Amino acid sequence: MTLIVNQDAFVAAQVVDLIAKERALALSKREWKHRIAGYGYSIRETAEGDIIETLPHHVPVCALPPELAA
Repeated sequence: MTLIVNQDAFVAAQVVDLIAKERALALSKREWKHRIAGYGYSIRETAEGDIIETLPHHVPVCALPPELAA
C-alpha cells in the first residue's frame, strides 16, 4: 500500500530541496528535524522508508531520498 497519492511533483521537489538545504546547515539529525519543523515539515520513519510529512496534520508529501536519510 502506498501512502502518497496524487501529489504534485513540482511541490515535492521544492520540499525536498528545502529539506536538503536544511540538512546541509544542521550539525546533527536532531537539529535538522527541529529546523524543518519550523517550516512545518517532519520526517516519519516507516517500514517502507522515511516520509516527509506536513505538521500538524501529518499529511505525507513525498518519500525522503535515501542520501538524506543517512
